[in-house]
Amino acid sequence: MTHPPTGVPIALEPLVLRILAPNASPYTHDGTQSYVVGGARDAAVIDPGPVDAAHLDALLAAVGSRRLVAILCTHTHRDHSPGAASLAERSGAPIVGCAPLTMDDPGPRADAAFDTAYAPDRVLAEGEGVSGDGWSLTAVTTPGHTSNHLAFALPESGALFSGDHVMGWSTTIVSPPDGDMTAYMASLEKLMGRSDRIYYPGHGEAVENPQRFVRGLLGHRRAREGQILRLLGEGVGAVPAMVSRMYVGLDARLLPAAARSVLAHLIDLKARGLVEEAGEWRRT
Repeated sequence: MTHPPTGVPIALEPLVLRILAPNASPYTHDGTQSYVVGGARDAAVIDPGPVDAAHLDALLAAVGSRRLVAILCTHTHRDHSPGAASLAERSGAPIVGCAPLTMDDPGPRADAAFDTAYAPDRVLAEGEGVSGDGWSLTAVTTPGHTSNHLAFALPESGALFSGDHVMGWSTTIVSPPDGDMTAYMASLEKLMGRSDRIYYPGHGEAVENPQRFVRGLLGHRRAREGQILRLLGEGVGAVPAMVSRMYVGLDARLLPAAARSVLAHLIDLKARGLVEEAGEWRRT
């Protein structure tokens, strides 16, 4: 597979540069996409990615002579936030954005492990943000993929930096116990009520028709829910058996992630009184 070049700043619009980190994998696609947002005088970095000296050099080169006023993190999975500390040390910029979160997660991928060293100087609540000369970034709480997940809106252009809540290449993994399907669906519905022009995700290409795309994500999750209920009605009550029926042809490396999302659906269905767990899962 050929991946796009890493460490190369690509101008997406006048206020936004994208720089790809060198951490491609089955779960990160081509790698984590960091963004430099700003005008002529100052800038911010969104999701500095893993600790990688060459990538941090590329981010600082993209900032150039501008003052780096903030380093923002959408969430604290290890492919998004660890580079923040080194970037802050080198630039003097504060780390702001999502709250710290560390916990044991039985999820399937090393990339999804939480960044235990993440220590923000400021945690942003809904509607709070940072600003510079001719630009601003506003926090939009979007829990589900993780409980601390934020997106960042750039009102000057109508862009939304969607992190891993909405990705441009795949549906989001929702891995309990911290990943929460109920919260994830509510966050998608929340985005449906917004009028953002374009999404810039943590992985994958830009989403140029956000409303249609999010509607499709909601439909996909509801279809998965329907599959689960039908399988339970047929007496298939073990998660591995559901996965083998629901994800025919999926790359075997991604099957553990699929199992986590099925479990997240089952927990949501249980909370709604539609299923119960008694050794195996079954419909109520």
